[in-house]
Amino acid sequence: MSKESAPLITGRVIAHLGQSLLIEDNQGKIARCKKRSRLEQPAVGDNVEWIRTEDDAGRVEKILERRSLLSRPAKNGSVRPVAANLDQIVVILAVKPSIDALLLDQYLIVCELQGIAPLIVLNKVDLLDEASRLETDALIKVYRGLGYEIIEVSVLEKTGLENLRQRLQGEISILVGQSGVGKSSITNALLPDLALQTKVLSTASGLGKHTTTATTLYKLPEGGDIIDSPGVNIFGLANINEQTLAYGYREIKAWAEHCKFSNCLHIKEPKCAVKDKVEEGAISKQRYLRYLKLRDKLSC
Repeated sequence: MSKESAPLITGRVIAHLGQSLLIEDNQGKIARCKKRSRLEQPAVGDNVEWIRTEDDAGRVEKILERRSLLSRPAKNGSVRPVAANLDQIVVILAVKPSIDALLLDQYLIVCELQGIAPLIVLNKVDLLDEASRLETDALIKVYRGLGYEIIEVSVLEKTGLENLRQRLQGEISILVGQSGVGKSSITNALLPDLALQTKVLSTASGLGKHTTTATTLYKLPEGGDIIDSPGVNIFGLANINEQTLAYGYREIKAWAEHCKFSNCLHIKEPKCAVKDKVEEGAISKQRYLRYLKLRDKLSC
């Protein structure tokens, strides 16, 4: 049978290795594939149609419709796809030395604008003393008040992990967070067979070992998937302008429709409902100041 007449196979991208993709078919068999030259770059989590060119190799012919796509800035002002068909973005933060609220806001903006549910995980809560606990609780109160779900975890003391497992069950999630927040420790705790899954992928890749910088999909024992993208800590504010930035803040978006001007940027404009709510305390002043700081970043 020629390659041109080879039957199309439905599969899912489970790893991105440089120019190669690992595709898993419906029977759980993994093949190393290239993409058709004119096809856009598939992302981990994409459902695709591909043809087999050898026993364990093939070529991706088509990317099937996505329900979500997470991208990040690349060179020359372009963007690169990171993960597709996500149900949620799991933002992992360490409570010590302190929570980077500006970074958290950036993650949440991406979630809001891409329509992907966020889940905030506070790790290393065993390190909190009385003063830092009060500070953390004050911050948490703001985000819970906006409807964000927050789970507190200590990998060291093994607390909160069962709650996290339940929230990941049956979902396709990507874990994001800066180095040092304990993302690897949480991944290891959630995936007791991580070494075995990695070995299977390494064998399928033909590289001898699975690169630690590869975006990879792992299967949770309770059902559901975790996408780990070690090289991606923050997705930046690509394709976000001054107007859409405001939509990334739930409370600003909610009150913006009450501003006098439909194109209000909530800075110096008269009769701005958002600024009024900040003054009244209905909108967190610190969140508002971070909004202004991110606006300044956009104009740089």
